[in-house]
Amino acid sequence: MSEVYFIGADVGGTTVKLAIVKENGEIVHKWEIHTNTDNQGKSIPEDIHKSIEEKLVEQEITKEKIAGIGAGAPGFVDTNTGFIYEAVNIGWKDFDFGNKLKELSGLPVWVDNDANLAALGENWLGAGHGSQELIAVTLGTGVGGGIISNGQILNGANGTAAEIGHVTVIREGGAPCNCGKTGCLETEASATGIVRKAKAIAEDYPESSLKSLLSSDALTAKDVFEMASNGDEASQAVLNDVMDTLGMAIANLAIAINPEKIVIGGGVSQAGEQLLNPLQEAFKKYALRRIASASSFQIAQLGNDAGVIGGAYLVKNNQK
Repeated sequence: MSEVYFIGADVGGTTVKLAIVKENGEIVHKWEIHTNTDNQGKSIPEDIHKSIEEKLVEQEITKEKIAGIGAGAPGFVDTNTGFIYEAVNIGWKDFDFGNKLKELSGLPVWVDNDANLAALGENWLGAGHGSQELIAVTLGTGVGGGIISNGQILNGANGTAAEIGHVTVIREGGAPCNCGKTGCLETEASATGIVRKAKAIAEDYPESSLKSLLSSDALTAKDVFEMASNGDEASQAVLNDVMDTLGMAIANLAIAINPEKIVIGGGVSQAGEQLLNPLQEAFKKYALRRIASASSFQIAQLGNDAGVIGGAYLVKNNQK
């Protein structure tokens, strides 16, 4: 039997990550193209199609060997059709992405939310190790997530399941979120939220290292972690608050699915044990004891490849 390949595509606000992947998950070739958001991103399906065609020729792989394309998009997705209700960073609103890419490529196309694809990728070949019950949380500029239950990704009634970043964690006086609500987890535990909280607390700690960075826009979440590791009291107070809130949110989610694995990814996860250890302690504080005993935390392992590997898995899982 001849080799079969999958195409993974991870559409982001700046770049589209693409990969040709073998059935066992091995990446044959990966590359990126610019995300053209001009004209509400209408050219993106054609840009993806053209780039795939060029790479197949370059890699000497015929289209007949491609089982399909699995694509992720940062927005609300109808997983039955690949229709994107809204992807703010791309400019899509009521955009028939899946069918457009299918018509252009002549290949089967499956589409899901990008965070769901990252969860699928991590569960297939990364930190999830094939878990039947898993919560994946992505901590970056925002907070994303995916939930796997009974071995299947949860999409919900209209493609909006596992929008973890928009769980309300501050009932009154919370910061405004891009979704239109206030007090969302994204405003508290994202890299953006960490910086906001650090700037707010610095005034109460005049001797803090944070003060030296307040006069510019140079302060990052990475700085806060580094200053905390060097004994800065204000930075540590910020992280204590963030980990407590995040641990509570994950504990509440865990009550719904009783996960084996909780996988933390995204740029903030590069803090490693400095993030993971206090997060696990906060989780244990709020979780039911039996649920906590069944759950283990892991840092995501696939990095920027999680989305394209998840896209490949989407094809693998939907083959007739």
